[in-house]
Amino acid sequence: MAQNEFKTENESRPALIRAMGRWDLTAVGVNQVIGSGIFIMPATVAATVGIPSSLLPWVAAGMANALIVLCFAEAGTQFREAGGPYAYARTAFGPFIGFEVAWMMWVTRVVAQAALANAFALYVGRFWAPATEGSGRLLVVTLLLGGLAAINLAGVRYGSLAINFFTISKLAPLALFLGVGIFFIEPGNFEGMFELSGGTGTFGAAVLMLMFTFGGYELITIPASEARSPRRDAPRALLLTIGVVFVIYFLVQLVAVGTLPALDTSDTPLADAAEVFGGSAFGVLIALGGLLSIAGSNAGSMLTGPRLTFALSDNGQLPGFFAHVNGRYRTPDVSILIYLGVAVALAYSGTFVQLATLSVVARIMFYMTTCAAIPVLRRRFEAPDDAFKLPGGMLIPGLALIVCIMILVNASAADIKGGGIALLIGAVFYLMAGVRRAATK
Repeated sequence: MAQNEFKTENESRPALIRAMGRWDLTAVGVNQVIGSGIFIMPATVAATVGIPSSLLPWVAAGMANALIVLCFAEAGTQFREAGGPYAYARTAFGPFIGFEVAWMMWVTRVVAQAALANAFALYVGRFWAPATEGSGRLLVVTLLLGGLAAINLAGVRYGSLAINFFTISKLAPLALFLGVGIFFIEPGNFEGMFELSGGTGTFGAAVLMLMFTFGGYELITIPASEARSPRRDAPRALLLTIGVVFVIYFLVQLVAVGTLPALDTSDTPLADAAEVFGGSAFGVLIALGGLLSIAGSNAGSMLTGPRLTFALSDNGQLPGFFAHVNGRYRTPDVSILIYLGVAVALAYSGTFVQLATLSVVARIMFYMTTCAAIPVLRRRFEAPDDAFKLPGGMLIPGLALIVCIMILVNASAADIKGGGIALLIGAVFYLMAGVRRAATK
């Protein structure tokens, strides 16, 4: 068996510089995962599980993602080139499945973009009440997404500068929230914290939504062609990322539960909790931090999302118009505008919770493909000397697949249908691109 080297379809391009180390990749992962969800989800999960004090959904979601991360860690050791889940699926199951995985990654990003825009509107609502509903919400969503699209149309340099600005300010409000709030926790607020659900609450649905908050670590595997030792460093970066993220999330939930008795009724839980233990000025400060963090996540998605369809089109796997480049600004303008239009339409049509759940359904579909690829890659390719290999044969990939299925069972029929429709649309685009390729031969 030969060692696998995933190759792109265009081998004439100069090779990328391998400069990223383990800690660089870990920083990418932590930055991608910790975004806006943590500023909203403590209240959403509390309301869904039916027990405001419950910490168990966070533990369950952390364990579920740990299993999936382990599968990504082994799959990633088979590749030194870029691609991530797309490369794993294409190598294991062929170009069509690989394309569908890449397509669902785009769907995940655009739906998450719409969900994040609604989360942004909720936090704007602390300062301007009309922002949370009706025409006010539409105005905020349009200005946010339209503004970020305009920045990215003007050039990738401006898009990356926007991300850098928001990234610098992302972790500061969480550090403040934890550093101050930990001293104001009321032990009485944790009554019932070990119960699975209460009343009409659903534990499984809460874990499903938390997959949105934990998602994003898969992006560590995409810049493999720019890492110094991807087979060694990517698995470690994945495991470090999920560990750091879990600790931060658990502590944030601990402080939120311990300081905000009415956690399950809050639209802006971290800001409300901060106001309880730190006064109105501190609440405003955390709310502003939440706005910056949510805007930063939106900026990152607006930069990376359109470039997925651009790359697929450039490789002949989507209709050619997705690869159009603006003559003046040298940006993928058609992909950006299509992405913007879909994101705005989704944001108008759904709430944060609805869109976050749909995004999770799309994400789990390519998580499952990566887990299922493990035994195929093991059979086809000889593991490199520095490879990370899971113990127990198929135990961990099998458990990860079972967990993914159990989580999907808690999705609504509408969300499952939405995921199926997205896959069908992707298949149509793939066939259209195939017809175009055949016509040009």
